[in-house]
Amino acid sequence: MSVSDKATAVTAWEALFRAQVSVMRHLNSEFPPGEISLNEYDVMFNLSRQPSRQLRMKDLNQHVLLTQPSVSRLVDRLTTRGLLAKSHDEDDARGVNVTLTPAGFELFRRVARSHVASIAERMGATLSTAELEVLAELCNRLRIAEAH
Repeated sequence: MSVSDKATAVTAWEALFRAQVSVMRHLNSEFPPGEISLNEYDVMFNLSRQPSRQLRMKDLNQHVLLTQPSVSRLVDRLTTRGLLAKSHDEDDARGVNVTLTPAGFELFRRVARSHVASIAERMGATLSTAELEVLAELCNRLRIAEAH
């Protein structure tokens, strides 16, 4: 890779990172205060996408953008509030399953409606549908390349 290519890669990374921070700050500012935080929403979102609305704690840690100790504390808080439930994994006594409760799912769905509208407004006001499709493809390629 040439010096010019490296500079272009760094410029692209910086633009992507700064755009992500800017959009996340905006979305976080519009998040409904007092109900759930954006990080709590992220955990609930990932659980909601599972057929049983359940994941092993170690698998949940792979999906969210927090460190393992932070996820554990967050899950404990949501469990205390009745939004999640924890149980021992029957296949592995050391494993813990985390399940989105019906009350948690209802809260998630209610918050998701406004969150999705905010995302659509923020992204759609700036980029066309075709540009959003290209952005999604490029970001998915980057994510998949990092997983290998």
